Amino acid sequence: MRDTRQAMPDDPYQFRSMTSADLPLVRRWLAAPHVVQWWGDPAEQYDLVSGDLNEPAMDQFIVSAGSSDFAYLQCYDLTAWNSGFGEHPRGTRGIDQFIGEPDMIERGHGSAFIRAFVDERLRNGAPRIVTDPDPANTRAVRAYEKAGFEKAGMVDTPDGPALLMVRNA
Repeated sequence: MRDTRQAMPDDPYQFRSMTSADLPLVRRWLAAPHVVQWWGDPAEQYDLVSGDLNEPAMDQFIVSAGSSDFAYLQCYDLTAWNSGFGEHPRGTRGIDQFIGEPDMIERGHGSAFIRAFVDERLRNGAPRIVTDPDPANTRAVRAYEKAGFEKAGMVDTPDGPALLMVRNA
């Protein structure tokens, strides 16, 4: 389910499949203080992200606005990493993301690119998209709410308690 669509001229965001050539950029982003705050140890996260490049149940994207890359997004088959999320319709996808470029934070890009990405997935047959931000990450929770997600309750994950948020088709 890799996204190979071409961006339309009026699309503000482009989502291109991440490749090994993007790993130095992602490594730099993972080391940024605003990413470390919520994603944790940069070396550990880099190992996970780079290790998922060939994982068939995980799609990874570099998000750009215009010609500038600014964010990472991963979209996965929920059945592959169902970390206590409960029952969901077949075909449900999970997402995680971060804005890597500090000058793109708090400018409305997070909620906008999440909405654009999720709208496309729901139009193309995904019945539901879920995400699980840290409940203390109020910026992320607000961005997901602005992108149409609803709070579904607290869940226990391998990374600790998280707020399950859901958006249905």
